Amino acid sequence: MKRVIIICEGQTEQEFCNKTLSPYFSTKQIFIQPPLIKKSNGGIVKWNELKKQIENHLRQDPTTFVSTLIDYYGIYQKYQFPEWDASLDITDKNERLDFLEQKMNDDINPRLNSRFIPYMQLHEFEGLLFSDINIFQQQLLENEIIDNQLLQETFRTFSDNPEMINDSPQTAPSKRLGKIISGYNKIVYGNILAETIGLQNIINKCPRFGAWIHKIEII
Repeated sequence: MKRVIIICEGQTEQEFCNKTLSPYFSTKQIFIQPPLIKKSNGGIVKWNELKKQIENHLRQDPTTFVSTLIDYYGIYQKYQFPEWDASLDITDKNERLDFLEQKMNDDINPRLNSRFIPYMQLHEFEGLLFSDINIFQQQLLENEIIDNQLLQETFRTFSDNPEMINDSPQTAPSKRLGKIISGYNKIVYGNILAETIGLQNIINKCPRFGAWIHKIEII
Protein backbone atom coordinates (compact mmCIF):
# COMPACT_ATOMS: atom_id res chain seq x y z
CA MET A 1 0.00 0.00 0.00
CA LYS A 2 1.29 3.45 -0.91
CA ARG A 3 1.30 6.27 1.65
CA VAL A 4 0.43 9.90 1.02
CA ILE A 5 0.87 12.53 3.73
CA ILE A 6 -1.52 15.45 3.15
CA ILE A 7 -0.46 18.42 5.27
CA CYS A 8 -3.68 20.18 6.28
CA GLU A 9 -4.20 23.84 7.02
CA GLY A 10 -6.81 23.17 9.71
CA GLN A 11 -9.06 20.67 11.43
CA THR A 12 -11.80 20.98 8.81
CA GLU A 13 -9.43 19.82 6.09
CA GLN A 14 -7.99 17.16 8.40
CA GLU A 15 -11.44 15.72 9.11
CA PHE A 16 -12.24 15.81 5.40
CA CYS A 17 -9.14 13.72 4.74
CA ASN A 18 -10.04 11.26 7.50
CA LYS A 19 -13.75 10.92 6.76
CA THR A 20 -13.96 11.37 2.99
CA LEU A 21 -10.57 10.99 1.29
CA SER A 22 -9.19 8.07 3.33
CA PRO A 23 -12.04 5.63 2.59
CA TYR A 24 -11.90 6.54 -1.10
CA PHE A 25 -8.16 6.06 -1.45
CA SER A 26 -8.03 2.92 0.70
CA THR A 27 -9.93 1.09 -2.05
CA LYS A 28 -7.04 2.04 -4.35
CA GLN A 29 -4.41 0.78 -1.92
CA ILE A 30 -3.36 4.31 -0.94
CA PHE A 31 -3.09 5.17 2.77
CA ILE A 32 -3.78 8.82 3.64
CA GLN A 33 -2.18 10.45 6.68
CA PRO A 34 -3.34 14.06 7.33
CA PRO A 35 -1.21 15.94 9.89
CA LEU A 36 -1.85 19.60 10.60
CA ILE A 37 0.70 22.25 9.72
CA LYS A 38 3.14 21.60 12.55
CA LYS A 39 4.46 25.10 13.25
CA SER A 40 0.97 26.52 13.92
CA ASN A 41 -0.89 23.31 14.82
CA GLY A 42 -3.30 24.41 12.12
CA GLY A 43 -3.26 27.71 10.29
CA ILE A 44 -1.16 28.98 7.43
CA VAL A 45 2.51 29.76 8.09
CA LYS A 46 5.39 31.23 6.13
CA TRP A 47 6.52 29.09 3.24
CA ASN A 48 9.91 28.28 4.76
CA GLU A 49 8.21 26.71 7.78
CA LEU A 50 5.86 24.67 5.62
CA LYS A 51 8.76 23.72 3.37
CA LYS A 52 10.67 22.31 6.36
CA GLN A 53 7.75 20.08 7.26
CA ILE A 54 7.30 18.90 3.67
CA GLU A 55 10.98 18.01 3.29
CA ASN A 56 11.12 16.32 6.71
CA HIS A 57 8.24 14.02 5.76
CA LEU A 58 9.86 13.24 2.42
CA ARG A 59 13.20 12.43 4.05
CA GLN A 60 11.71 10.20 6.75
CA ASP A 61 10.41 7.65 4.26
CA PRO A 62 11.75 7.49 0.69
CA THR A 63 8.57 5.73 -0.48
CA THR A 64 6.12 8.31 0.88
CA PHE A 65 4.48 11.05 -1.16
CA VAL A 66 3.56 14.41 0.40
CA SER A 67 0.83 16.84 -0.61
CA THR A 68 -0.83 19.91 0.89
CA LEU A 69 -4.43 20.93 1.43
CA ILE A 70 -4.30 24.67 2.07
CA ASP A 71 -6.58 27.53 1.07
CA TYR A 72 -5.42 30.20 -1.36
CA TYR A 73 -7.81 32.52 0.49
CA GLY A 74 -5.88 34.00 3.40
CA ILE A 75 -2.37 33.65 1.94
CA TYR A 76 -0.67 37.00 1.45
CA GLN A 77 2.74 38.32 0.46
CA LYS A 78 3.90 38.20 4.08
CA TYR A 79 3.86 34.40 3.98
CA GLN A 80 6.64 34.55 1.37
CA PHE A 81 5.49 31.74 -0.90
CA PRO A 82 7.84 31.34 -3.89
CA GLU A 83 7.27 33.89 -6.68
CA TRP A 84 4.21 35.30 -4.92
CA ASP A 85 4.57 38.78 -6.38
CA ALA A 86 5.00 37.41 -9.90
CA SER A 87 1.86 35.30 -9.48
CA LEU A 88 -0.26 38.42 -8.96
CA ASP A 89 0.35 39.39 -12.59
CA ILE A 90 -1.57 36.28 -13.68
CA THR A 91 -5.23 37.26 -14.00
CA ASP A 92 -6.78 33.80 -14.31
CA LYS A 93 -6.93 32.36 -10.80
CA ASN A 94 -6.58 28.75 -11.91
CA GLU A 95 -3.46 29.60 -13.90
CA ARG A 96 -2.16 31.62 -10.96
CA LEU A 97 -2.49 28.65 -8.63
CA ASP A 98 -0.88 26.32 -11.16
CA PHE A 99 2.05 28.76 -11.28
CA LEU A 100 2.33 28.96 -7.49
CA GLU A 101 2.17 25.20 -7.08
CA GLN A 102 4.91 24.74 -9.65
CA LYS A 103 7.10 27.26 -7.82
CA MET A 104 6.45 25.46 -4.53
CA ASN A 105 7.60 22.22 -6.13
CA ASP A 106 10.65 23.90 -7.66
CA ASP A 107 11.70 25.21 -4.25
CA ILE A 108 11.73 21.75 -2.65
CA ASN A 109 15.04 19.87 -2.57
CA PRO A 110 15.44 18.42 -6.09
CA ARG A 111 16.28 15.01 -4.61
CA LEU A 112 12.84 14.98 -2.98
CA ASN A 113 10.42 16.98 -5.07
CA SER A 114 9.40 14.15 -7.43
CA ARG A 115 7.32 12.89 -4.49
CA PHE A 116 5.76 16.24 -3.67
CA ILE A 117 2.26 17.05 -4.97
CA PRO A 118 1.57 20.70 -4.06
CA TYR A 119 -2.07 21.73 -3.86
CA MET A 120 -3.87 24.96 -2.99
CA GLN A 121 -7.65 25.01 -2.85
CA LEU A 122 -9.28 27.77 -4.90
CA HIS A 123 -10.48 29.78 -3.08
CA GLU A 124 -11.03 27.79 0.12
CA PHE A 125 -12.12 24.31 1.17
CA GLU A 126 -15.68 25.38 1.93
CA GLY A 127 -16.29 26.12 -1.75
CA LEU A 128 -16.43 22.35 -2.33
CA LEU A 129 -19.51 22.15 -0.11
CA PHE A 130 -21.57 24.07 -2.65
CA SER A 131 -21.52 21.09 -5.01
CA ASP A 132 -25.09 19.92 -4.36
CA ILE A 133 -27.90 22.12 -3.06
CA ASN A 134 -30.10 19.09 -2.37
CA ILE A 135 -27.75 18.00 0.40
CA PHE A 136 -28.29 21.28 2.25
CA GLN A 137 -32.03 20.77 2.07
CA GLN A 138 -31.83 17.11 3.10
CA GLN A 139 -29.32 17.41 5.94
CA LEU A 140 -30.32 20.70 7.55
CA LEU A 141 -33.49 21.41 9.47
CA GLU A 142 -35.71 24.16 8.13
CA ASN A 143 -34.83 26.46 11.02
CA GLU A 144 -31.09 25.87 10.48
CA ILE A 145 -31.18 27.55 7.07
CA ILE A 146 -31.50 31.22 7.99
CA ASP A 147 -30.81 32.73 4.57
CA ASN A 148 -32.34 30.53 1.90
CA GLN A 149 -32.14 33.36 -0.61
CA LEU A 150 -28.33 33.51 -0.30
CA LEU A 151 -28.16 29.71 -0.54
CA GLN A 152 -30.19 29.67 -3.76
CA GLU A 153 -28.33 32.64 -5.21
CA THR A 154 -24.92 31.09 -4.55
CA PHE A 155 -25.83 27.81 -6.22
CA ARG A 156 -27.42 29.61 -9.16
CA THR A 157 -24.42 31.90 -9.73
CA PHE A 158 -21.74 29.21 -9.36
CA SER A 159 -23.60 26.18 -10.65
CA ASP A 160 -20.86 25.36 -13.18
CA ASN A 161 -17.98 25.39 -10.71
CA PRO A 162 -18.34 26.16 -6.98
CA GLU A 163 -14.55 26.51 -6.70
CA MET A 164 -14.98 29.93 -8.31
CA ILE A 165 -16.97 31.36 -5.40
CA ASN A 166 -14.98 34.49 -4.73
CA ASP A 167 -12.54 35.27 -1.97
CA SER A 168 -13.49 38.64 -0.54
CA PRO A 169 -13.87 38.89 3.23
CA GLN A 170 -17.62 39.30 2.83
CA THR A 171 -18.37 36.68 0.19
CA ALA A 172 -15.87 33.85 0.65
CA PRO A 173 -17.47 30.39 0.86
CA SER A 174 -17.02 30.11 4.63
CA LYS A 175 -18.53 33.56 5.14
CA ARG A 176 -21.55 32.57 3.04
CA LEU A 177 -22.03 29.40 5.06
CA GLY A 178 -21.97 31.41 8.28
CA LYS A 179 -24.78 33.56 6.93
CA ILE A 180 -26.78 30.61 5.56
CA ILE A 181 -26.58 28.15 8.47
CA SER A 182 -27.57 29.03 12.01
CA GLY A 183 -24.78 28.24 14.49
CA TYR A 184 -22.47 27.22 11.66
CA ASN A 185 -19.46 25.23 12.88
CA LYS A 186 -17.02 24.69 10.03
CA ILE A 187 -15.64 21.37 11.28
CA VAL A 188 -18.99 19.77 12.11
CA TYR A 189 -21.08 21.08 9.22
CA GLY A 190 -18.24 20.94 6.73
CA ASN A 191 -17.74 17.24 7.10
CA ILE A 192 -21.41 16.33 7.40
CA LEU A 193 -22.03 18.09 4.09
CA ALA A 194 -18.90 16.73 2.40
CA GLU A 195 -19.60 13.13 3.42
CA THR A 196 -23.21 13.34 2.28
CA ILE A 197 -22.44 15.05 -1.02
CA GLY A 198 -19.92 12.31 -1.75
CA LEU A 199 -16.43 12.64 -3.13
CA GLN A 200 -17.36 11.71 -6.68
CA ASN A 201 -19.97 14.46 -6.86
CA ILE A 202 -17.43 16.99 -5.60
CA ILE A 203 -14.90 15.81 -8.17
CA ASN A 204 -17.48 16.14 -10.94
CA LYS A 205 -18.32 19.74 -9.97
CA CYS A 206 -14.86 21.00 -9.00
CA PRO A 207 -12.32 20.44 -11.78
CA ARG A 208 -9.26 21.78 -10.00
CA PHE A 209 -9.92 19.63 -6.95
CA GLY A 210 -10.66 16.67 -9.21
CA ALA A 211 -7.32 17.07 -10.97
CA TRP A 212 -5.54 16.94 -7.59
CA ILE A 213 -7.34 13.74 -6.64
CA HIS A 214 -6.32 12.21 -9.96
CA LYS A 215 -2.66 13.11 -9.37
CA ILE A 216 -2.77 11.16 -6.10
CA GLU A 217 -4.56 8.23 -7.74
CA ILE A 218 -1.78 7.70 -10.29
CA ILE A 219 1.29 7.91 -8.03
